[in-house]
Amino acid sequence: MWWERKSVRSMAKALNRSPSSVSRELKRNFPKQREQYASRLAHERALAKRKSRGRHDRLKNDTIRQYVITHLKEGWSPEQISGRLTLDTGQSISHEAIYQYIYAQVHRNGWGTLRPGHDDLRIYLRRKRKRRMKKGGRRVQRWSVSPGLSIDDRPAIVAARSRLGDWESDTVESRDHKPGINTLVERKTGLVLMTKLPSRTSEDTSQAVIERLWSLPCHTVTFDNGPENKSWKRIEATILAQCFFAHPYHSWERGTNENTNGLAREYFPKKTDFDIIPVAEIQRIEHKLNTRPRKRLNYLTPLEAFGVAVAG
Repeated sequence: MWWERKSVRSMAKALNRSPSSVSRELKRNFPKQREQYASRLAHERALAKRKSRGRHDRLKNDTIRQYVITHLKEGWSPEQISGRLTLDTGQSISHEAIYQYIYAQVHRNGWGTLRPGHDDLRIYLRRKRKRRMKKGGRRVQRWSVSPGLSIDDRPAIVAARSRLGDWESDTVESRDHKPGINTLVERKTGLVLMTKLPSRTSEDTSQAVIERLWSLPCHTVTFDNGPENKSWKRIEATILAQCFFAHPYHSWERGTNENTNGLAREYFPKKTDFDIIPVAEIQRIEHKLNTRPRKRLNYLTPLEAFGVAVAG
């Protein structure tokens, strides 16, 4: 009908299609060499497209895909990437779409082998799971009697995260229960301070806490019930901050610190021997964690949020 110089509308009527469908078909099948509809090429192209009919890339465009891959390799979570993408590029994508994209690189959505020509991005996820699974239970941990004030006596303003200077402290163990690192996390901004410990004694732990918090805003410090925290009175007397202790088996009462320790374990997995980890490497990871965007900070980084809070 095109060769017979029929109109688009007459073609559409004869084919029982809309005129716009016929118009699009003609436009996409004109070779650049000549202004003529190429029916043979159009048919071959239709057969090729039919093989991938209904399939599309899970992320919107190359810019977003490259942003996602780059920041996954930087250690960011899909949720952090999703939130920060809007701030950095003005575009948007859900964290669920990122998870689907990651597992689509593998046959049967993670249950099969890696697709040819694709990268296995699962290794950059925090849990590094080969397949998407439901969350499991928690492990039980040993505890001792709390030596100081209970978290029940802590001011309500601390739980509200409305002021700067409320910290949580914990110890990340080294291999064979040797000395590891002390972690301090500020509750409002999520700023983390990581200090290598020369020993597991309470004196070295208290010294690390005092040195890191000496020049920073500090109203309270919340600990677990480990023996390394028995020198809490020295901390109170030196930096003039109140010390509180969570209940045994209640790690969620120090959830900010527990979550941060999980992030640190991505770089220092269990059985890491901190004796051979230089201080400079610990400082590098500290800076890396403090420059990752956080959802609860509207995707600012802890370092940015801390700077804003200090400036008033």
